[in-house]
Amino acid sequence: MQTWIRSGGIRSSGTFFTGVALIVVTLFSWSSPLTGTPNSTTATATSVDQNSTNNINRWIEIDLSEQRLRAWEGNKLVHSYRISGGKRSTPTPIGRFRINSKYRTHRMRGRDYNIPDVPYTMYFYRGYAIHGAYWHKRFGTPVSHGCVNLPVKQARDLYNWASTGTLVVVQK
Repeated sequence: MQTWIRSGGIRSSGTFFTGVALIVVTLFSWSSPLTGTPNSTTATATSVDQNSTNNINRWIEIDLSEQRLRAWEGNKLVHSYRISGGKRSTPTPIGRFRINSKYRTHRMRGRDYNIPDVPYTMYFYRGYAIHGAYWHKRFGTPVSHGCVNLPVKQARDLYNWASTGTLVVVQK
């Protein structure tokens, strides 16, 4: 027999609290760097998007020293683009992350910028995202506030290829 808490009708069997714990763990895992290699069991198992089975071996490599983004399916290179990463005063974070949200367009605001309709935005860590940049053409040079800028057409191709949960590896 299940007991009920009088004030809210919540079962004390633990089901509710287990669900809340799973939600909290999921939210924190989206905003924290990951460890391991792209091909590790942990990385592969958690990179599967609920809506896509193609995501299992897909991952994105961002090389800041080369200012280049590479998209991989396993060991096969499928996209390679010049990027603009963060400038020295506003660096792009280094580490292993997951795409945690995607927006066709999104307004981006910071202390000294306010850009409407940023195309093909994919957040991977806190306020950092991979996205299209229509306001400059200096790809190959670090000019951003920490995000990874791509030409709009290439950002669209990557946005359509990647899913929420896709591994993003950022290295120097």
